Amino acid sequence: MNPKHPSESLTILTDVVLPGETNPLNNLFGGELLARMDRAASIAARRHSRRITVTASVNHVAFNRAIPLGSVVTVEAKVSRAFNSSMEIFLDVWIEDRESGIKTKANEAIYTFVAVDETGNPVGVPPIIPETELEKERYNAALRRKQLSLVLAGKMNPHDATELKALFL
Repeated sequence: MNPKHPSESLTILTDVVLPGETNPLNNLFGGELLARMDRAASIAARRHSRRITVTASVNHVAFNRAIPLGSVVTVEAKVSRAFNSSMEIFLDVWIEDRESGIKTKANEAIYTFVAVDETGNPVGVPPIIPETELEKERYNAALRRKQLSLVLAGKMNPHDATELKALFL
């Protein structure tokens, strides 16, 4: 398979926060934001793999800033690293000031998707070649995150987690 660049999977979803999507403080429900991020990540994974993709895990979510009613919210998703059949998707969430138009990063997340065939069996995906410094940073960190996840799940011996050991030795 020919390698791809993260930019080829870039997915941008922009929407406004409506009253039915807010909590009693008039901020976007966290679950509503998770659903938006899942949709964006799914599209990014599909763009990269050109296969059916399914959410394998939500590895990290940071709700750093409340998103008020009426805000314009933009979710940007792209593949940060591809493994055999899985892809790590990094998401950045931005809110746009209604008056100035200035965008501020509100949240971020990391999802893992798996490409599957029509019967649900995992299939291979193309590798990633990061281009920007941020893409390279996220690409390198993805292997550490994957190894940590495998060690915690008991699927990898800690002694075999080379990237994690390198952090401590």
